[in-house]
Amino acid sequence: MKDNQKNYQLKKRKYVIGGIAVAIILVYIARLFFLQLMSEDFKQNADSNAFLKRVQFPARGTIVDRNGKLLVYNQPAYDIMVVMAEQVGIDTADICRTLGITPVQYERRMAEIKDKRRNPGYSSYTQQLFMNQLSADEISSFQEKMFLFPGFYVQKRTIRQYQYPYAAHVLGDVGEVGPEDLECDDYYRRGDYIGTQGVERSYETALRGVKGTEIMLRDARGRIKGHYQNGKFDQPPVPGRNLTLSLDVELQALGERLMTGKKGSIVAIEPATGEVLCMVSSPTYDPRMTVGRQRGKNHLLLSRDANKPLLNRAIMGQYPPGSTFKTSQALTFLQEGIITPATAYPCSHGFHYRGLTVGCHGHGSPLPLIPAIGTSCNGYFCWGLYNMFGNRKKYPTVGDAMTRWKDYMVSMGFGYRLGIDLPGEKRGLIPNAAFYDNAYRGSWNALTIISISIGQGEVNLTPLQIANLGATIANRGYYIVPHVVKDIQGEQLDTLYTKKHRTMVDPKNYEVVVQGMRKAVLDGTCRRANTSMYEVCGKTGTAQNPHGQDHSVFMGFAPMEHPQIAICVYVENGLWGATYGVPIGALMMEQFINGKLSPESEEQAKIYSNKYLITPIHYVANPNIQ
Repeated sequence: MKDNQKNYQLKKRKYVIGGIAVAIILVYIARLFFLQLMSEDFKQNADSNAFLKRVQFPARGTIVDRNGKLLVYNQPAYDIMVVMAEQVGIDTADICRTLGITPVQYERRMAEIKDKRRNPGYSSYTQQLFMNQLSADEISSFQEKMFLFPGFYVQKRTIRQYQYPYAAHVLGDVGEVGPEDLECDDYYRRGDYIGTQGVERSYETALRGVKGTEIMLRDARGRIKGHYQNGKFDQPPVPGRNLTLSLDVELQALGERLMTGKKGSIVAIEPATGEVLCMVSSPTYDPRMTVGRQRGKNHLLLSRDANKPLLNRAIMGQYPPGSTFKTSQALTFLQEGIITPATAYPCSHGFHYRGLTVGCHGHGSPLPLIPAIGTSCNGYFCWGLYNMFGNRKKYPTVGDAMTRWKDYMVSMGFGYRLGIDLPGEKRGLIPNAAFYDNAYRGSWNALTIISISIGQGEVNLTPLQIANLGATIANRGYYIVPHVVKDIQGEQLDTLYTKKHRTMVDPKNYEVVVQGMRKAVLDGTCRRANTSMYEVCGKTGTAQNPHGQDHSVFMGFAPMEHPQIAICVYVENGLWGATYGVPIGALMMEQFINGKLSPESEEQAKIYSNKYLITPIHYVANPNIQ
């Protein structure tokens, strides 16, 4: 009995041991299957003994202005790559001397490369970026001694260069990819470059092109012997597409000159197409500051400036539009039948009703609509809003009137992003009934919010939206979404930038407002824009500023018939609209329509270029990549 039991246990133990052996074999087989067939790491490690795969970076697309003038192009630069597994017997002191870095910097960079949290996908068998954007002079001394540094390679690529020191906010820049870019797009690897602002960002996929691959054959000592199978499996890079911008670089240059020493913006649009002719944000900076290894240092300098030169005020600044907004009110009141062109309202130095006063400068009274626009009468538009919001035959409640009013504003391109092809656009603010219900606990009326009729109160617009209002009036009732790219090589523009957006107002009512804006130039608040060369239409704005001196605003277009340019000039703390806005706007229109300034206008341009409201800081850069 005992012998049987003993035999049974031995037999059982034999099966257990056999099962363990089989399990171990299966684990090895599974592991070998995974390494050889499933794992890319194993394949890369095996291939790296014989092959070196070099990424061939495509040339990024060039950028020109509307007249074909080159704005952004490429120039050669070099990156130093390292394969960690191939580093044998490196003389770190020698390589540091050659590259002009310290041993501490060398060790820190090596640690960063090996840190998988900072460098996801790191492999000791693949090329890693060690040092980037070296010039031809810098790389030449390294290449002479590269045979002493096994595992180090030179990767040729191109970086951006800027022909002019203008339009930094529109052009944007190119920087190294971040963790979010690596996660969102498989195209990029650590050390790659991507557009970070402006059109470089919004048209990144068109500009970047397609990478190529070069497969090099190596001998047993790792020395390059040439292309594998004479380059049969190499894939050449596909260059990026070229962009033609709608900007006129000469107009842009004049705008930036006129805004020297001032905060604010100039936006000019071609009404018929929605093409942005210039977009000035001041203070600005030289876009060449964002090129090369000094990019980070320069960006920190700009970000610390209290005047915020990195802020694109044209699309990110949200301001009260002031009296330029009265044109939208006139259109709304006409379309709703609240007024006719002959309707006259009193203005005794302002709007006075039930103890409420909204002041105004001296002019004739009462006035019909066209001279009210020409003289920028506050009283007229306050009465118009009061009569609209108090009309219970058309609107059962003040909330219904408010909703109707907002519908008109939205149809004119206010309260939401217009959709320009630049990152960072803000929407401004057009309040609605719910906004005031919350602010005043449901107890409000036209008198409570009367200041919105003259572009004050809660109303905020961007300079782009104000310029678009000018383009809409110039077109007599429609606009095309403003855009800065005119043509993409080999591609069609998004239909968003070709479609006409019609407002809720009939063209006949726009003609009345055009007459009012023409009167403002002939004998009203915009007289300094008048010229015998063409008919200018304009509207001033003096936007109240609770934090300091009022803002100077001008919105206009020219010529009156067949307009070529619509413009907004917004000068922070510039006081009256006629002080800075009108003369600057007039010079800009002359430059675009005539192609140059007259000698008399050039003298005026010099005067306004030297009228400072803030201390001008000229951020410039050497055009080379250092």
